[in-house]
Amino acid sequence: MALLRHLLLLSLLLPFSSSDDSIGHYCDKSFSGGHIQADINGVLSDLVAKASVGGFATSSYGKGSSAIYGLAQCRGDVSSEDCSTCLKDAAKALPEACPSQADARIWYDYCFLRYDDENFIGQSDSGYAIILYNVENATDPDAFDKEVGEAMRKARAQAVAPGSGGLGRVKTKFSPYITIYGLAQCTRDIQTLACAQCLSSAVENFANYCVHRKGCRVLYSSCMVRYEIYPFFFPVDPGSSSSSKVGSYFTAILSP
Repeated sequence: MALLRHLLLLSLLLPFSSSDDSIGHYCDKSFSGGHIQADINGVLSDLVAKASVGGFATSSYGKGSSAIYGLAQCRGDVSSEDCSTCLKDAAKALPEACPSQADARIWYDYCFLRYDDENFIGQSDSGYAIILYNVENATDPDAFDKEVGEAMRKARAQAVAPGSGGLGRVKTKFSPYITIYGLAQCTRDIQTLACAQCLSSAVENFANYCVHRKGCRVLYSSCMVRYEIYPFFFPVDPGSSSSSKVGSYFTAILSP
């Protein structure tokens, strides 16, 4: 936490959030020149085409100092159709959110997309974080936090297991009426050790923001962790439906 220099807290007042809405974005490195924008457009088009098929893609356009590098990834449990829709929305929204910015990133519930004029592919990035945590506390909070910790440990273990594609999902019964759902995911460009370290760093934020909370998620550029007391990932339990967000949440923005 000593490396984090900026903290912004705000309340999300809407009780529900559509998967069509972006969670947040990050912009840096102003540029001028149509050739850079042309390279950005080329990267975005390439990412949408490739990642819509396999759920993940990297790309680059341009040469030398004007080159643009990009990455797109969908949440590993969503359908190809939802993935494609999310990526198209992200590719349209990101240049509008970060006009004339060479380092741009956008997070959605179903996907993540970024581009930069520095080659970040294969490098773990946990320098900037978006944290959403439920405004309400759980009942029997100490026992709840213990169960959350165990659920996230299992989700992290799944995410770094061979053949997982960097995705881990768990659900555990906390009480007869409450089930905890947990998810952990890394971008597929980083190695297993880097994935484990990224997820560990993300979960460490729980102690500062998520204690006793009914739900929480931490979004980095290379990984994310999340838990809720409602089903938010696929496949869903019979008789229930997946929701992107239920209840009111606070947001913390952390940057180096």
